[in-house]
Amino acid sequence: MVETNLENIRLEDRDLSWLSFNQRVLQEAADPDVPLYERIKFLAIFSSNIDEFFRVRVASLRALIRLKKKAQKQLAFDPEILLRRILRVVDRQQEEFGSVYRSGIQEDLKKQEIYLVTGDELDETQERFARLFFRREVKPLLEARFLSGSSEKPFLENRHLYLAVQLTAKPPILPSSARKKKARNRYQYALVEVPSHRLARFIELPDRENRHYIAFLDDVIRLCLQEVFPNHDIHGAYAIKLTRDAELYIDDEFSGDLLEKIKKALGKRSEGAPSRFLYDTDISKSFLAILTDAFDLRKEDLVRGGRYHNFHDFFRLPNPAGPHLEYEPMPQLRREVFGASGGISAAVRSRDALVYYPYHDYDPVIRFLEEAADDPATRSIHVTLYRVAEQSLVLEQLLRAAQRGKDVVAFFEVKARFDEGSNIRWAEELERAGGRVLYSLPGLKVHAKLCLVTRDGGGDADRLAYLSTGNFNETAARLYTDFGLFTADVRVTSEVAQVFDILSRRTNEGRFEALLVAPFTMRSRFVELLDEEIRAARKGEEAFLIAKMNSLQDPAMIAKLYEASSAGVQISLVVRGICSLLPGVRGMSQNIRVLSIVDRFLEHARVFWFHHGGEELMFLSSADWMERNLKRRVEVAFPVYDKTIQEELQEILRLQLRDTVKARAVNGRQDIAHRLEGKPLRSQYAIYDYLRERR
Repeated sequence: MVETNLENIRLEDRDLSWLSFNQRVLQEAADPDVPLYERIKFLAIFSSNIDEFFRVRVASLRALIRLKKKAQKQLAFDPEILLRRILRVVDRQQEEFGSVYRSGIQEDLKKQEIYLVTGDELDETQERFARLFFRREVKPLLEARFLSGSSEKPFLENRHLYLAVQLTAKPPILPSSARKKKARNRYQYALVEVPSHRLARFIELPDRENRHYIAFLDDVIRLCLQEVFPNHDIHGAYAIKLTRDAELYIDDEFSGDLLEKIKKALGKRSEGAPSRFLYDTDISKSFLAILTDAFDLRKEDLVRGGRYHNFHDFFRLPNPAGPHLEYEPMPQLRREVFGASGGISAAVRSRDALVYYPYHDYDPVIRFLEEAADDPATRSIHVTLYRVAEQSLVLEQLLRAAQRGKDVVAFFEVKARFDEGSNIRWAEELERAGGRVLYSLPGLKVHAKLCLVTRDGGGDADRLAYLSTGNFNETAARLYTDFGLFTADVRVTSEVAQVFDILSRRTNEGRFEALLVAPFTMRSRFVELLDEEIRAARKGEEAFLIAKMNSLQDPAMIAKLYEASSAGVQISLVVRGICSLLPGVRGMSQNIRVLSIVDRFLEHARVFWFHHGGEELMFLSSADWMERNLKRRVEVAFPVYDKTIQEELQEILRLQLRDTVKARAVNGRQDIAHRLEGKPLRSQYAIYDYLRERR
């Protein structure tokens, strides 16, 4: 394998590319052809994405900026310049977000006789209802805290909503002789947390003339603030929110001396340092200065917002008008192969079986584990768990298996961002049931999605495996598109067993021929397969790669794709999110086209299809082509041997590449992507129809 010179490779910055993806989410929120309440959900997704972006990416950039100049020179970019570019893009997107919400969403809600109202827009009956609700449900949860008069600095919880209140004390009743000597009342400042993590963010008010009225919880509190501060006059209440540094991904992107310096810089700061302070633009400069001082904020932490924050709560906006404002139901399909009387295991022993969520029901996975728990011959169940559902049917079956005496070995990834607590809770419960729990490997995240069932009798023929592109999470399987492969093929199951030997620390390496396993063989095998396409193209033979992934960022893999394009390999990519590759650039990537699909379901599956001299090799994988996936995670790409399943995967990819409704073409400038021309084809719906015919 020839080493590729990466110094002069042309790449788009990953963060700016991600912001381009989030712009496509915002496009869906603005699309009048999308049902109204689905557009509202896209607003919520956009908002949630931005929150996480500031917690992780912006916070990490600010950590880099705080490094000494000598350390910064080790970087391939100037973090200050990049951060300024990012904030300009975010500011522009926030302006568009506000416009979509005010001019689009709110106006269309009114057309459906749904009104989001503030306290001063309520009639007498609605105001009475709101005040009664406040006294019964809200007031007992409130705690007002003044910002002055305490030596202890106030602490804002990450992503919680607060009202910053400006007020003055009511003057005492004084004798007439003392009134002339009364001192001028000075402003005071207080903080009230909006308990939206304990109560619904939206309050449905009494209807009026067949019109539906909904109030924000924050506005109900604003209406009733006098009851919180009975001895004060209220002069203003302004929404604020602090997003804190999640202190993640540092290990994923930096190494050696630079990594240690960054960690040291992080260690000097208080846990969860501010990364974005959102404030209502109606707040006065003097009040904002007081808040800045009270919360130890810097100028760069301050981000202008509107009257309302935490738009991710719009996932739960009540819909009093009816289901016609949402997507029509898409009943999940069932594979006929799993309906046989012998059960899932018997069906899998006869031939490989593929499921594609959320088009297919997740039930076969649960039944697969249930049968393993009930089968007296089952000796062990090995599984990797990255993110599981809060109420997990997967874990329930693993608990049952452990309680029934099976050797249940579960590898929990406790570094799964934002899911650490849930994973640890389930791990402890499984241990109490008698299961064996293994935790993170040093310096690596385990991102592979594997389950291996071994039966008594010994030998490879007594193994069944389930391999997936997505997590063991039945909730996510209704929202994310992912493939799951059931197989008894010894070429696959024997190597899945080797992966678990590595995770169990029985060995440090495996001999992998069928599976592509990171960080051991995945990168080198993908490069070898691309080199074969390059050799074929240079001979004038047919050569192509069709690949689908969430993110494409790894510089070495992008350099290899550029090389393949220059050699004449035809490359079609479906990349939902980050794409650091610049497609369609003459002399570099003219034979590469990239599409991004944003639609009803979150595109999450990874598929790789190589022409391979006509042999048509296909792999499904848990891994994107990102540096962290290929280098610092345990990932698995697994082959699809069954020709019928190959044909199905190929047709799914063809439908996605022909999408003219929800696919956007990503160009070499990485600007706002445009839709394709041609006969209308919406791939997610076309795929559903295709799979329904193939049950």
